[in-house]
Amino acid sequence: MSLEGKTILITGAGKGIGRATAIMAAEQGAEVIAFSRTRSDLDSLSEEIHCRPVVVDLADVDASLAAAKAGMPCDYLVNNAGTTILEPFLDASVESLDALLAVNTRAPMILAQEYARDRIGRGLGGAIVNVSSNAAWMGWADHSSYCASKGALDAMSRVMANELGRHGIRVNCVNPAITLTPMAVKAWSDPAKADPMLRRMPLGRFVQPEEVASAILFLLSDGAAMINGIALPVDAGFAVN
Repeated sequence: MSLEGKTILITGAGKGIGRATAIMAAEQGAEVIAFSRTRSDLDSLSEEIHCRPVVVDLADVDASLAAAKAGMPCDYLVNNAGTTILEPFLDASVESLDALLAVNTRAPMILAQEYARDRIGRGLGGAIVNVSSNAAWMGWADHSSYCASKGALDAMSRVMANELGRHGIRVNCVNPAITLTPMAVKAWSDPAKADPMLRRMPLGRFVQPEEVASAILFLLSDGAAMINGIALPVDAGFAVN
């Protein structure tokens, strides 16, 4: 299960789950290629770990493709970057849906295509983890565009697992529940809001970014050599309650 000497490209590496994954991967001996749209986040990450920082806005098709090509070759790919817009369904706009599909679904497709073409062209297998959400199967109020984008990511990942698996490239998703990134800490700091959600989580607490990162790195590793095409809940048991 060692990642020593491996190169991992991680999108959205400046904050939250992506940053935790980058730090943990570096601690395990991996070289990290860190994508983020915010230079200051990459600068601070570079102060913590040795990494190759790449500033890119994954909502931009051409920029995404250029960055993906520049990021090759790498051993593993983590499509973590994501964004959201909260709107009641009746007020949800086409523009919001397009914006979320661009980052949450289209960018992972672009990165995965370039990664897979490079690996297949060199006769190598590999592994991709797409960071999805329990929103892929839950109908969260005010999250119609976000849920749609993550549901699409899960569906696309199953096709990727089928087709790319034949070339020795495994593709899996992790699907966290509420994860206490800096933004989420603020959003869920009110007990009146948080307590009803916590009651639905048998383990009784929200997820930490490092706990999702651990699942991601396991799915990349040889320890998960026969795991392909799953959507792994990291949710304190939310899905069973």
